[in-house]
Amino acid sequence: MLFDYDRTSADSIFRYAKRLEGKTFLDIRNQYLSHMGIPDAQTLSEDARAKGQLGNFLEEYYFGYKPNGDQAADFRETGVELKQTCIDVRKDGTYTAGERLSVTNISYEEPVEEDFYRSHVWEKIRLILLVHYLRDKSVPRMLYRILYVNLFTPPAADLDVITSDYRKIVRKIIAGKAHELSESDTLYLGACTKGATAEKSLRPQYYGDHVPAKKRNFCLKRQYMDYVLHTYILRDAVPCERVVSDSAALKERSFEEIVMERISGHFGRSDRELCAEYGREYNGNKAQWIDLAYRMLGIRGNHAEEFVKANIVVKAIRLEENGAMRESMSFPPFRFLDLASQEWEDSDVYAYFSETRFLFVVYRRRGREYVLRSARFWNMPRADLEVTVREGWEAVRRTIREGVRFSVSPNGTISNNLPGKGDNRIIHIRPHAAKSAYRLANGIVRGNVERDANPLPDGQWMTTQSFWINNSYILGEI
Repeated sequence: MLFDYDRTSADSIFRYAKRLEGKTFLDIRNQYLSHMGIPDAQTLSEDARAKGQLGNFLEEYYFGYKPNGDQAADFRETGVELKQTCIDVRKDGTYTAGERLSVTNISYEEPVEEDFYRSHVWEKIRLILLVHYLRDKSVPRMLYRILYVNLFTPPAADLDVITSDYRKIVRKIIAGKAHELSESDTLYLGACTKGATAEKSLRPQYYGDHVPAKKRNFCLKRQYMDYVLHTYILRDAVPCERVVSDSAALKERSFEEIVMERISGHFGRSDRELCAEYGREYNGNKAQWIDLAYRMLGIRGNHAEEFVKANIVVKAIRLEENGAMRESMSFPPFRFLDLASQEWEDSDVYAYFSETRFLFVVYRRRGREYVLRSARFWNMPRADLEVTVREGWEAVRRTIREGVRFSVSPNGTISNNLPGKGDNRIIHIRPHAAKSAYRLANGIVRGNVERDANPLPDGQWMTTQSFWINNSYILGEI
C-alpha cells in the first residue's frame, strides 16, 4: 500500500523503501496515479528528458512529501536522508557508479560551520537511504529501473578522511578563496560544480574580497561512490590494502603527510636497490616504477584502498641525467562521437582532471639506473584547467565537429589537421592504439579499423586517440 510507513522509524522507512527494488519510475508514477484515483489519461508535469528530473520524484510520488530545500535530513524524525544515484554499465557488462552523490549546497553568503559534526553535511550523510537505479540512455528516463535500496553510513575510517576533507574546503572558503575550490583538492568529500550551469551561477563570497565564486555542492566523489557500490552493495570489490591501517594516525597528520613520509624515507635509493629491498624482479618495464611506489607505502599489490576511494592515480616520472623529461603523459582514450557531443563542464576531460589527484613519483637516471628523487601529490590547477586545457579541448572538438581533413603523402603516410603538441601549452592528442587504422571517404582503408579506430561524425573512421599532457608542462609542475 502506498505511503504505508512510519516516518518516526528508520526500520519502517527502510522496509517500505525496499519495495522499490525492481520497479521503474513509470511503475511508481502509475502506482501513484492509481492511489490518487487519477485516470491514466492524465499525466504528471515531470519532463522525462530533463536533467535532474528524477531528483524529487521519489519524495513526492512514493514517500508522499513535497520536495524542499531544507538542510535537515529528509526524514528528520529519524535522521534518514533519501538519496538516489545511478549505476552505469561498462562495455564489459560490469556495473560502475555513474556519478558523484550530491550532499548539500555550499553557501558562500553566510558564515560556515567549522565543526563537521555540527554541519549540514553530517546531517545529510550520517544515515543515507541509498537508492541505486540503472541508467540506460537508450530508453526514456521514466523506464530506468531501481536495482538496490540500502541504508548506508560511511564507516569510521572513511569519516576521518571526510572530516579532513571538510576542513580543507571550509578553510579555503574562510580564506575568501571559494573561487579557487576544486573537486580534486580533497579525497572523498568534494566541492563540485553544478554542471553546465556553473558558469552562469556565480555567487558573492561572505569572506575575503568578495570575488564571485561558482555555485558548488558538497558531494561524495564518484570514485568513492563506486567503492561503496562494489564493497557494500554488490560485494564484489577487488581486495584492497589500506595505506593507513590505524585511523588514529589521521587525527595527528593528514593522509598526504603520511604518504610523503613513507616515500621520502627512500629518497636517494636506486630502482635496483628498491627492487632488491622489496623482492621485486628488476625488468625495466613501465609498471616497475609504479609498483615500487606501492611497495614503499606498504602495499603488496597495486590496489591501495584510499587511492581507489579518492581516485588517486600513481604516475612514475623518469628524468634523464640532464633533468629532461623524455615522454609526455598519456590518459584514457576517447571516442570522437562522444567528444563532439559534449559541452566543457560535462566533458570526460573536465571530469577527469577536476576529479583526479595524482601522486607523482620522480626518478632520475644515473647511468643504467634510475634514482628516486622526489614525490608529490598534484592536481591540475584550476586556472590551467579552465583556461588552457579548455582551449585545447575546444580546438580538438571544433576540428572534429567541422570535419577532420586528411591528406595522403606520396609514400602513403596519412596526416590530418587536428591540433598538435605545439598548439597548446598543456595538452595535445595523439594515437592511443599501437597501430594506425583508417576508413576514409575516398575509399582508403588501413589497418584493423574495428579494433584500432572509431568513427568520426562525418562517417569516416580514424585511429583511436587519447589526450596527453605535454612533458614540458609536467616538468615545470614538478
